[in-house]
Amino acid sequence: MVFSKMESIKVKKGTTTVGIVCKDGVILGADKRATAGSLIVDKKSQKIFKITDKMAITMAGTVSDAQLLYKLIKAELKLKQFRTEREPSVKESANLLAGMIYSNIRKFSIIPGISHFLLAGADSEGIHLYDLFADGSITEIDDYVSTGSGSVMAYGVLEVMYRKELTLKEALPIAIKAINSAMSRDTYTGEGIDVVSVTGEGIKTLFEKMLETTIKV
Repeated sequence: MVFSKMESIKVKKGTTTVGIVCKDGVILGADKRATAGSLIVDKKSQKIFKITDKMAITMAGTVSDAQLLYKLIKAELKLKQFRTEREPSVKESANLLAGMIYSNIRKFSIIPGISHFLLAGADSEGIHLYDLFADGSITEIDDYVSTGSGSVMAYGVLEVMYRKELTLKEALPIAIKAINSAMSRDTYTGEGIDVVSVTGEGIKTLFEKMLETTIKV
């Protein structure tokens, strides 16, 4: 990360995530590398998190801010459920997180709190995917989306391979190829791939793989 007046400051950052809407659920995928400038500081970074039994988020950007917002949204949703005696809808949850992001990016800080989330979930109205941009804006996605520095490469794969009415099984290799494309060309993406599905039955890990980058002699 580069700052105009603070070039010596380096913070831990996340990188490439994807979300794909399918006819039977949503696919979320992410790589496993976290960086501080050009230095790889974490090769096992988790970027997909469960916030309720039927909702999950991906994160990209400044890791410290993203992790804090994850903890806050998870706690707020539990509190909201306790107060209202019902499960929060996906739209309510997305709007709540978007408000947190909006407030976070606009508060004074020596380190800009830039964080970008995808939120997928299932409720009584169906299955949804939201793009929560770093400025606090919110967009409901009906096909596919990618975040992070490797998103340009990932979008190239998604544009070519995505089609309407994909099943989770059909979308899984597309998500893997999209992230793998970013890993091949983006310096800040790498180490491995995690992919989960979000359906009315909950959240399930579909793919998890670490890349071997050590030469044994």
